[in-house]
Amino acid sequence: MNPQSLLKIDPNRLDAVNSVLLDPNSRVMKAFLDVVAKYGAPEEINRKHRESRKMENLFKQVEAKAPEYIKDLNWLIEQRDSGAFVSVADYRLKVKGEAAKTIKFKDEYAVTLEVSALQYFPWIRVIAEQAIANKTLVPGRFIAVRNMKESEADGDLPAIVAALDIIGASFVETLDTKGTDGSNPHLGGPATITGYFGGIGQPNEHALMWLDEFLYYYTHYGVQHVLNFNAGTILLGFMLYKLGVDIQFKISVFFGSDNPYHALWIMTMAKLFSRDDGTSPLIGFNWSNSINNETMELTADFRKALGFEKVVRFEHHITEPQKSIVIQPYNRRAELVEIADHVANIAAKHEGGDPEVDVTRAHLSDILDYFREKKEVIESGDWDNLQLNFMDKVAACNNSAHALTEKGLSFIAAKNLHK
Repeated sequence: MNPQSLLKIDPNRLDAVNSVLLDPNSRVMKAFLDVVAKYGAPEEINRKHRESRKMENLFKQVEAKAPEYIKDLNWLIEQRDSGAFVSVADYRLKVKGEAAKTIKFKDEYAVTLEVSALQYFPWIRVIAEQAIANKTLVPGRFIAVRNMKESEADGDLPAIVAALDIIGASFVETLDTKGTDGSNPHLGGPATITGYFGGIGQPNEHALMWLDEFLYYYTHYGVQHVLNFNAGTILLGFMLYKLGVDIQFKISVFFGSDNPYHALWIMTMAKLFSRDDGTSPLIGFNWSNSINNETMELTADFRKALGFEKVVRFEHHITEPQKSIVIQPYNRRAELVEIADHVANIAAKHEGGDPEVDVTRAHLSDILDYFREKKEVIESGDWDNLQLNFMDKVAACNNSAHALTEKGLSFIAAKNLHK
């Protein structure tokens, strides 16, 4: 007998799983459904989401909380509509010269240009102005890791959602139930670091709090994509989508997916809870910083076999902040160029500037800056410093686009700006 044949899962095993999922007396399932019911039936939840995501309704939210942002949103629309941004063809000519006209760029393997973290709305105009002036690119994907309630209160949240819809970039939020909310009362700072190894994110009732928070922002501000870094909340996301709620999420680097077997476990569950059309709410898979290209290549094989090649994007950190996350210098651009001609649906995530630039700044980029209050940032004098750190990330992202283009490879920038 072929030993591999012993791994076949008997379809009858699903009966036991379904007996839990469908048990009306199951307390965990009832608790899940009770949270969802607060927002209505799936069709009603999706309707609320679509309404809240309409541009006129986002503008109303901005007008009520930060009316000064309206002029910047209108300016962004004007620049987009006037064709102020460099086209993809002209960008390629800029990099490759006349040779660009004869190169068959590998668009089927286009790399999504991604930057983290877009903390404040005013930074968007700065990105756009520089892109227009320098004929560079606005990334096609952004992550935010700011306190949601603070961003909601000062109007940045609806303004950012509106702005990124205007430019045609995708956007991922980080909910406040992410472990820094006192969810584990036994953990503090570095003195308790070993306690974090088991995960701090959503202990006990916090998984359902994450679900509740997600549905709140989904229905009130049109937030569709969020970070997910706990096995329990990943399962909740799968079940919510299976019910018919059109949420999406990406697995965070903090989840620590660092080998193909870990990815196989997650994608197996994604397949089991996928819809009849083959889709899954898992649209982004952010790898640990420790993985190599072979791990992505191996995972790409079964990602395709599971029907997820166009559904689940591999998101890989190309650069990282100078402080509080990795040993520097850290720059994976050369590896990105190596893999980008044969593994599809990759995002190149830039969370720091290029190390040789980043290290020269008066305020070194720091992952812990994500968790600072806006008031404290301003009072400390770091507002301009954090903006500069962010623009260094955008510059690093453009450097990756340049490197890809040099090799005849393709990228995805903000699609409404760079035609």
